[in-house]
Amino acid sequence: MKFNHIGIPTKDKFEGEIDLPLLKMTVSDHENNPYGIQWQRYWDDAPYPELVKTVPHAAFVVDNIVQEIEGKNVIIPPNSPSEGLVVAFIEVNGVPIELMEYENKSI
Repeated sequence: MKFNHIGIPTKDKFEGEIDLPLLKMTVSDHENNPYGIQWQRYWDDAPYPELVKTVPHAAFVVDNIVQEIEGKNVIIPPNSPSEGLVVAFIEVNGVPIELMEYENKSI
C-alpha cells in the first residue's frame, strides 16, 4: 500500500479548480504539492455518501483492490472513474479511506 493523496472536502471555491462532470465534483491537482493535498467540492447532485462528502480521506494505491476490501466496511464499491484506474472507499474508525488500483502497476 502506498500513500497517494489526502482529499479535503470543502464548499468553497479554491485555486486551480478542475471540474469533473462525470464524477459531479471539482478537485485541485494533488500532484502540484509534495504532500498530495487535494481540495474537493462535491456538486449538489453528487451520488456519494455524506461521510465522503464531508470528512477528509486518505488515498492509497494497492496491488489488488478486491483483496484489500475483503471483510472491510465498503461504502463505495469498486468502480472506474477513469481509464486504467479502479477505486473503492472503505470506512475505518469513522473516516473514509480511498483505495486505488492502477492497471499500469508502475504508477
